Amino acid sequence: AQRRTVQPAVAPDMLKIYEPLIRERTSDLLDTVPVGEPFDWVDTVSIELTTMMLATLFDFPFEDRRKLTRWSDVSTNMNNPDICPGGEEQWRQELLECLMTFTGLFQEKAEAERSHDLMSLLAHGENTKNMTPKELLGNVILLIVGGNDTTRNSMTASVYGLNKWPEEYAKLKADHGLIPNMVSEVIRWQTPLAFMRRTALEDVEMHGKTIKKGDQIAMWYVSGNRDERFWDEDPNRLIIDRKQARNHLSFGFGIHRCVGNRLGELQLRILWEEIFKRFSHVEVLDEPSLTSGAFVKGYTWMPVICHPK
Repeated sequence: AQRRTVQPAVAPDMLKIYEPLIRERTSDLLDTVPVGEPFDWVDTVSIELTTMMLATLFDFPFEDRRKLTRWSDVSTNMNNPDICPGGEEQWRQELLECLMTFTGLFQEKAEAERSHDLMSLLAHGENTKNMTPKELLGNVILLIVGGNDTTRNSMTASVYGLNKWPEEYAKLKADHGLIPNMVSEVIRWQTPLAFMRRTALEDVEMHGKTIKKGDQIAMWYVSGNRDERFWDEDPNRLIIDRKQARNHLSFGFGIHRCVGNRLGELQLRILWEEIFKRFSHVEVLDEPSLTSGAFVKGYTWMPVICHPK
C-alpha cells in the first residue's frame, strides 16, 4: 500500500507490435519440443515462453533472461527451502543483485531517448523517474511476478485442465473459435495469484461489517472466482464455453487492475493456435508438482507427450 503503483500499461498498439514476435517465438519453440516423447512442459514451454517475453518487455539482456525467472521465484519464496535454502539472508542477497542489475538498466534508460520498453517508460515517467531504490525494486518485482508467474502458470493450467476434463478438450478441438473464451476460463479456474493484500485508508462499511482505517485486508481472488453465488455453472470445473468467463477477478479490479492482462491473454491464445497446427493432443502423463505457499498458485513440473497430427 505504501509503494508507488503508477505502472506503464501495455497499450493496444504495443500488442500489435508484439503479436508477430510472440507467434514467431511460440512457433520456433513448439517446433523444437520432442514429439511422442515425455518432457517437462513447465520448464520447456511455459517458463521459456514467458521469460522470453519478459526480457523483451524490460529490454533485458536476452542471454540472461532466466535470471528474471529466478528473481520471480525468490521474491515470493523467502521461507521455501527448495528455493532459498539459505533463508532470509539468501533472499536478501539475491534481491539485492536484482536491484543492482535493474538500477543500472534504469540509469541507462534515463540517459537515453524514451522508448516503448517498460524500463524506459518507468525511467521517463513523471510519477516514477525519481523512485527510491526500494520503490524501484518493488515495481520491478511486481512486474516480474506479474509477467512471469501468472502467464507461465496459466499456460500449464490450460494443458492440465483440458486433460482433467477431456470433454472440454474435445470441444476445443472441434471449434478453435473457442480459444479466446477458453483462455479467460483457464485464467479464472487457475487464478495464478490467489490473493492480494491492501491497507484500508479510511473506515469502510461493507456487508454489515466495518473495515477500519489501517486494517490489512486480504482479497482472495481465488475465492471470488469459485463463488457459487455468482457463477451459473459449477465454478470448480473448467468449462471452456462458460458465458461468464471474462467476469473473473484474476486480473484484480480498479486502479490496481493488471496492466499486462491483454498481453497475457494474447500469449495464451497464440500458444493454443500454434499447438493445434502441430499436435493432435498434448497428453499429461502424471499429476503436476505444485508450487508451495498460498500466494502463487502454480506448477513446478508437469510431464507431457505431444502427439503429432
